[in-house]
Amino acid sequence: MPMSSRPFDLAVVGAGICGLAHALAAARKGKRVVVVDRDAQANGASIRNFGFITVTGQQEGECWQRAMRSRDIWVEVADRAGIPILQRGLLTIARRPAAHRVLEEFLETEMGRECRLVQPGNLGAYGDGLRSQSFAGALYSPHEVRVESREAIPKLATYLAEQLDVTFLRETVVHAAAAPRLETSRGPVEAETVVVCPGDDFHTLHPERIAAYGLTRCKLHMMRVRPRRFDERLPALMSDLGLVRYLGYAERPAAKALKQQLQAEQGEHLDNGVHLIVVRSADGSLVVGDSHHYAPTPDPFAPEGVDTLILDEYAQVLEGPAPEVTERWIGTYASAPDRLMLIDRPTDALRIVLITSGTGASTSFAIAEEVIDELYG
Repeated sequence: MPMSSRPFDLAVVGAGICGLAHALAAARKGKRVVVVDRDAQANGASIRNFGFITVTGQQEGECWQRAMRSRDIWVEVADRAGIPILQRGLLTIARRPAAHRVLEEFLETEMGRECRLVQPGNLGAYGDGLRSQSFAGALYSPHEVRVESREAIPKLATYLAEQLDVTFLRETVVHAAAAPRLETSRGPVEAETVVVCPGDDFHTLHPERIAAYGLTRCKLHMMRVRPRRFDERLPALMSDLGLVRYLGYAERPAAKALKQQLQAEQGEHLDNGVHLIVVRSADGSLVVGDSHHYAPTPDPFAPEGVDTLILDEYAQVLEGPAPEVTERWIGTYASAPDRLMLIDRPTDALRIVLITSGTGASTSFAIAEEVIDELYG
């Protein structure tokens, strides 16, 4: 693609969900946008996830509010871009009374609006196949939506290119990024403002700025499984282990007692950062995960024992024989000990944006609106 001599209003480095969200926010303001990415298509954390836009469980305050806003944008854009919404809603299962107390406290917060507690005997209304007789209860949230990430991200990019006139430069390495000029492997790109969305690449662009935040990387295990039977009425599923990981629950006072019980009863699960999310795909298969291991450069290996822990929790929630595992993969994302995301501001015309909590699908659209509003008013 020949370079245009006309400068762009915005250059975005990175074509994952964070970069695409910034392109969308700017294009909606009528800006002329170019997205530059080293790969031929999205291949990182943006497609190696659940495609689950999680609202309920996000940290109280800004993160939860961003998730609500991002969910609304997902619903709007999915319709326009031809992205199927495969599931709506979330059942967070409380296997233990201590987990149920966490859900009761959660329901008393602003985040609990429109959510409701469900008694074990009433769970059949949401679908069959749950081990309801062994649960203390559940929380139903209507807020969540689920898309198939590996299909949704390419469709979103196509929508941006075809409907909003966003230019994409694929298989193009950016060597330097600072407005009004990007130096790339295909020549210079002129742009009034620049947003760098590097994912978990901390060393290629502005490494000295990123290093100040003390980031590391998180590796996760995920699987696609094929159960013998899965009721399509069921929403996405989570369980007790998620209540001590997702801050919207984990910051409730009752979560302390739950964590102590989990450490005694499922310490190996906690040591491996295992919690349960189960979402359904259009072909009837399920995406199941996940785990969390941290290192500056995570190894590429996926020990079977970690997958066994995930499937063990799956078996505590869903009835029936063990499902057939048809696909396994790992993903990595940026992680920080003290923040869920960061916006670095080296100059008035340059922003570096990283999601440091694995919440890119759930919060990027709202974060991007904030960044573009700040750049353009």
